Amino acid sequence: MTSRLIVFDLDGTLIDSRRDITDSANAVLLESGADPLPEETIGRMVGDGAARLLARAFVAAGREPPPNALDRFIEIYNRRLLEHTRPYPQVPQVLHELSERGPLAVLTNKPLDATRRILAGLNLARYFSYDAVIGGDGPFPRKPDPAGMQYLIAGAGVEPQTTTLVGDSLIDWSTAQNASTHVCLARYGFGFEGFPLDRLGDRLCVIDSPADLLGVL
Repeated sequence: MTSRLIVFDLDGTLIDSRRDITDSANAVLLESGADPLPEETIGRMVGDGAARLLARAFVAAGREPPPNALDRFIEIYNRRLLEHTRPYPQVPQVLHELSERGPLAVLTNKPLDATRRILAGLNLARYFSYDAVIGGDGPFPRKPDPAGMQYLIAGAGVEPQTTTLVGDSLIDWSTAQNASTHVCLARYGFGFEGFPLDRLGDRLCVIDSPADLLGVL
């Protein structure tokens, strides 16, 4: 039986981190004299890295960001990574079962240190080998560039056609397209809203809960 690699996005796919990200972004906005933004609004800005998130938040708030906005966000967010962030329901059980079928990996645009701290703090790190966790500040360009996916595929000794990226956003879909892998989108994730459904292709599935992965992969 050919081994299948399953690569997971983090925010909006394995974990619900929207409130901690929102609280951190709003703290920076408030420090700058701007009004806070709703959680749903900031959730739709997640996925392209912290710098893009902050830039979008300040545009939405109608303010120019101060020079230290990104540094302040990272400082604040690193203090509250796990205040409200939790795995989505059944994620630990799903990872346990999938890990018995083949290798698992994480590919996120979140900084690697924060990613490792969250995975460890939520007891999810045990499902991923050390080299199979790629963050957005490492040696590879951020998603949707396929380099991180290609590295994970080579490390697992599999082929793109036996690899699936599980994510929740257009960025994840584009990454899978660029890497010629299958893709499965999490409708429950906060990055899914506004996804252009007319762009769905034959290498895509959509799930309504993490447990659905057990039936489609």
